[in-house]
Amino acid sequence: MASSSIKNLEQKLASFDPNALGDSEGGVYGLPFSVEEAQVVIVPVPWEVTVSYRGGTAQGPSAIREASLQVDLYEPDIPEAWRMGLAMEEEDEKIAAESRNLRTLAAEYIGWLEAGQPADKARDFATVPAQVTTRGKFLVDWLKAKTGAHLDAGKGVVVLGGDHSTPLGYMHALAERHAEFGILQIDAHCDLRPAYEGFEYSHASIMYNALKLPQVKKLVQVGIRDLCQQEAELVAQSGGRVVMFHNRFLSNERFAKKSWKKVCGKIIAQLPPKVYLSFDIDGLDPKLCPGTGTPVPGGLEFEEALYLIRTIVESGREIIGCDLNEVAPGDTEWNAIVGARLLFQMAHWMGVSQGRIKAHISEK
Repeated sequence: MASSSIKNLEQKLASFDPNALGDSEGGVYGLPFSVEEAQVVIVPVPWEVTVSYRGGTAQGPSAIREASLQVDLYEPDIPEAWRMGLAMEEEDEKIAAESRNLRTLAAEYIGWLEAGQPADKARDFATVPAQVTTRGKFLVDWLKAKTGAHLDAGKGVVVLGGDHSTPLGYMHALAERHAEFGILQIDAHCDLRPAYEGFEYSHASIMYNALKLPQVKKLVQVGIRDLCQQEAELVAQSGGRVVMFHNRFLSNERFAKKSWKKVCGKIIAQLPPKVYLSFDIDGLDPKLCPGTGTPVPGGLEFEEALYLIRTIVESGREIIGCDLNEVAPGDTEWNAIVGARLLFQMAHWMGVSQGRIKAHISEK
């Protein structure tokens, strides 16, 4: 950063009032930082081409940005969190427009599949999977280049979807910069289906695709409560590379009066020193995300999820990157309100793990 930019940043830090109302003319959470000045950058990806039930996740990033202005900036464990420097890029309208166009095509194709693939329409839909896959590969390459540039500039990166297919390019960028890492996936679904509904880059295939990266040494899944037999077999045959903490297991631990602290200890013990956090909002109880595309009964409470993330950082592990996906505005602002608060916590605890801001690490 040029000396003039450093001076400007110092002036912003000195003059910013974290107790004031969020300024709609400012950045995400009303923070004063530009993308250049920020230590952590949020990259919005308004993409939801392959969603197979309810849509709306492409509007998630803009809804979260708006809701972020209602978030107070004081975090007891990270009292000066706002000083880290967090900024959000503007959405790429070309990406959003392509998502809208392809979503219409994919939805018609999915409808044809669900109708039993009527022969009279077969020619109309023959090329759809290839078209969607080609553009899905484009999105991977686009995001890999974008996030890679931020990483090379020394920044932390959070990808904000969109559906859960969106962060794959970021995982590729991290794989080029880290010899090995693990993925912690908080989700209601395994997302281990190969080319779900014929779409290679489906939202239901994100972790299947991530496992193609040899640098991903471990996939630890938490809160899963909706999966098919094929996915269960993949987990069982992974030789321990994939470890699932099914929601049934989590519930049984609660029923047996096991503490969440002990359960988190079991989860974290499976993680290597470097961790990528992939958070599908439907990993939470649906009362916290009623607008998400495929809600499932059960799931984590908000504070349970935050405790797990904090405990990962307190264990000395580094969160090398993270994503938040599947936040759909729905019929209420509640979805974005929850998403904005979760995003704030994820970004700043990642920053703590990377030494960008200090936290009060509690004794446990």
